[in-house]
Amino acid sequence: MEEQDILNIVRDMIKIRSYSGEERELAVYLKGRMEELGFDQAYVDDYGSAVGIIRGKGDRTVLFDGHIDTVPVAGPRKWSMDPFGGRVSQGRLYGRGASDMKGAIGAAIMAAAELIPSKEDLPGNIVISASSWEERYEGFALMKVLEALKPQGLYPGLVIIGEASNLCLSIAQRGRAELAVQTYGRPCHASTPELGVNAVELMMPVVEGLKAIVPPQDPVVGRGIYALTDIISTPYPGASVIPSQCRITVDRRLLPGESEADVLDPVQEVLDRVGREIPDFQAGVKIVEQDFALPGRSAERIRQFYKAWKMEAGDSPVKSAQEALRSVGLSGELSHYSFCTNGSYTAGEAGIPTLGFGPAWEALAHTVDEYVEVEQLLKARDGYKALFKTFTGD
Repeated sequence: MEEQDILNIVRDMIKIRSYSGEERELAVYLKGRMEELGFDQAYVDDYGSAVGIIRGKGDRTVLFDGHIDTVPVAGPRKWSMDPFGGRVSQGRLYGRGASDMKGAIGAAIMAAAELIPSKEDLPGNIVISASSWEERYEGFALMKVLEALKPQGLYPGLVIIGEASNLCLSIAQRGRAELAVQTYGRPCHASTPELGVNAVELMMPVVEGLKAIVPPQDPVVGRGIYALTDIISTPYPGASVIPSQCRITVDRRLLPGESEADVLDPVQEVLDRVGREIPDFQAGVKIVEQDFALPGRSAERIRQFYKAWKMEAGDSPVKSAQEALRSVGLSGELSHYSFCTNGSYTAGEAGIPTLGFGPAWEALAHTVDEYVEVEQLLKARDGYKALFKTFTGD
């Protein structure tokens, strides 16, 4: 495929706004493009993901995953150009999702399409998953894709996550848990606060205690993190009322091997300690759960705990991937993701060998004037093509 072919598909993707939950228009577009390119099968599933399949002559399947949803554009006037314009300037393609991660999806689709004319020589099958909802529920939509592939005999032996890696090979990532910590007071009129118990004031020593927690460290992905992301009192607004409840949300970045107990126990210890110091202290901590419902279907409960994962440098898939990337002039340098990806399901839950490889830098995700370098798009295309050929084989 020519440079313009890749630019066209990525530019078209950028022009279609696809915030989480609003991905279907883009998924339909990608389904049509994969059909035009000659994929054996392309469809949009009930959850809004676009899936394309190329069948080779063997049974082994490699799956590429990239999410098509993006975070919203906050303050579009801060952008120097239209965030949905797909403009190329000085070798960079700009727009929301350019780096996170429409560029990677376009490069992977075009790489797979280049193998279609000689697919009789392709050892196995290629699946492209352009998945939905990742920005809110890492791995959930991809799990649904995999469930549908299994009865077709297309369950992957290896997954490639196309999140930005600066063309390095990512072999690990931190996970993510969302914790809700709640304190319970006793309401009264604000003119007589001594008659009540202020839940916000109860939360203040809890926040200080959380700041004192020292999370563990991993030699590859770094340290775990507790980050306070919001605080809400009840009632709100509290006109003349001492608040009866206060809730904070804590974003906890996970390390490989950490369990829910590893995350919750240190917070519970803080609550227990504060409870020994303050009479009538009541509080609790839990993993946040959210309901996900499609029209006409019962709600599914999603637990906001997404596991970290790690492969070793000496693992066979890692070494094979490095050889494949080096064969097309890329470094094969090893790296890891500091954020959470759909690999939390494939590697963390399903145990499928998972690698990350994509154009652009992590730091460009969610930023003003987000972009991907055109040169990296082309190199990513070459890298995906080499990886597809390698992992559809034995």
